[in-house]
Amino acid sequence: MKTPYSSASLRRAALLLLLPLAGSTAFRTPPPAKEPDPQVIAQFGLLNNPALQKFIDQKGQQMAAVSSRADFGYQFTIVDSPVINAFAAPDGNVYFTRGIMANFNDEAQFAGVLGHELGHITAKHGEKQQTRSTLASGALLLGSIFSKRVASLAQPLSQGVGLVFLKYGRDDEREADELGVAYSSKIGYDASHMADFFLTLQREEQASGAGGTPTFLSSHPNSADRYSTVKQLAAKAKQQQGGRALTVNRNGYLRMLEGLPYGDDPRQGFVESGVFYHPELKFQFPVPQGWQHQNSPQQFQMAEPNGKAVQILTLAPGNSAQEAAQALAKELNLNSPQATSTTVNGLPAVVVQGDQVGQDQQGRQGVQASTLSYIIQDGKTLYALIGLCGPGTLNSYGPAFQRTAQGFRRLTDANKLNRQSEKIRIRTAKAGQTLAQALAANGVSSKRYEELAILNGMKTTDKLSAGTLFKVVGK
Repeated sequence: MKTPYSSASLRRAALLLLLPLAGSTAFRTPPPAKEPDPQVIAQFGLLNNPALQKFIDQKGQQMAAVSSRADFGYQFTIVDSPVINAFAAPDGNVYFTRGIMANFNDEAQFAGVLGHELGHITAKHGEKQQTRSTLASGALLLGSIFSKRVASLAQPLSQGVGLVFLKYGRDDEREADELGVAYSSKIGYDASHMADFFLTLQREEQASGAGGTPTFLSSHPNSADRYSTVKQLAAKAKQQQGGRALTVNRNGYLRMLEGLPYGDDPRQGFVESGVFYHPELKFQFPVPQGWQHQNSPQQFQMAEPNGKAVQILTLAPGNSAQEAAQALAKELNLNSPQATSTTVNGLPAVVVQGDQVGQDQQGRQGVQASTLSYIIQDGKTLYALIGLCGPGTLNSYGPAFQRTAQGFRRLTDANKLNRQSEKIRIRTAKAGQTLAQALAANGVSSKRYEELAILNGMKTTDKLSAGTLFKVVGK
């Protein structure tokens, strides 16, 4: 959960998230300004880095001008996520995460991936994928992790984790690679570096393992010959440029990364030893043991591993816990809900219990899910901890919902309150150092050598010449 959010702004955002991606329309230059999709911003938030945003704007518009749909109109946005991904919507919106920006090691790598994403739009791959309805969720994958019954109830309450990625096939990826090489070469970049970045992506995926939010290679399938194919395409493109020097600009790009947040931002909530802490909002509560969890700007969501129950923390609308409880019961369409006033660690609260009624996919009326939810008031802020499970299973999952809610308390631990995110720092190598030696000289733990080798697109044994710039991470 990110701050600050008012209850009203959260509800407005949730309504916006119900809107589909804007359809494609053709228009003449200058195109009207686009806005980032509210669903994407609700999932990640915008990165507050004017210099990097200006950079992606300039390069994106420069590249769009040489594309096959130059007059379509595009918006280029960096979102505040540590996930290594870039994705394009059919409406002309192109998104890069700060995670992928951190992992580029020169402008040429960035330009190749930018061209690749632009290629998905110009070749209309996204429109084809939407037609085929091959959609994958970018968060806890409600449709697969949760049972269908619970998912149908949880989805309207969890739009913030519903970011939809279009998953492309290998043919589309090959075409996007070809266009990426062509577009980045046309604006003067050495497209062979795009192939080098795919090696970084492969190493990153192998190191992090499967699962969680899709990274670039899971939403953009890789192929065994991708590296060599892109290298060959880049060599041909270079010949077509008539031998003119093509740009790489490693040092200039790395200097732009100085101070960029790296990894998850603990200020917006983090889990440690089975407890969710939120330093900005100053609260904590336990996460049910063994449950999966996902944080987003709008909410924190916990899922029973077999998909049979979910518990969601979000801000609630209303002026009192009682008012918020009534609104929740109405939103869930509960049949004869029971609302009980109580306190949770000194904070006023209302417990809401009941069965949600409605029609199933066959049109049959009946109980769709059960809930045990808490509205907890801290000052003027109202929190909803919404527990959802299948009909007749509240006896099984109610105790977990209850333990989590009753563990909600103000956060007072200075170690947690003062937790800060790591940031990328750019350092200069001395003559004769290996990357591992350079990292050690800058106070990096040996446990993180391989992680930072991947971040730098190097091996720990690579020899660095004097003056070589490289990345470390620190507070």
